[in-house]
Amino acid sequence: MPNTPPVVAPARGTRIAHIGIAVESLDSLRSFYRDVLGLPEVPLDDSDGASIAGFAAGESLVELLEAERPDSPIGKFVAKRGPGIHHVCFAVDDLDAALERCRRAGIRLIDEKPRLGAEGKRIAFLHPAATGGVLVELSDH
Repeated sequence: MPNTPPVVAPARGTRIAHIGIAVESLDSLRSFYRDVLGLPEVPLDDSDGASIAGFAAGESLVELLEAERPDSPIGKFVAKRGPGIHHVCFAVDDLDAALERCRRAGIRLIDEKPRLGAEGKRIAFLHPAATGGVLVELSDH
């Protein structure tokens, strides 16, 4: 039998994985995204003190994030800034390499090392002061 190299999936490149929107109530907006916009609802696990409702928008998701407690990251965000876009998540081919590129570029990291996030994916956040005021999440594909 010939020695064949392992099959490696081709790189997909960086893409928008999801946009996280902090809301006061999932129930008040669920019908807008599902019924008015016609986005199919996608079941997601709750994470980081937030109840999450997901909606498929092409290859990306819209995640509505409702705080489970006032002292959670989403609870603090809504109290300080009100409802709105909380973060943009980019899926990258190699999260560790992307974080190293950020370090070399002097980008301030919130998560120095990847951690487990929703859907069991490895994630890391970049500080908004280094990204034009936008909280950026990076995740594995």
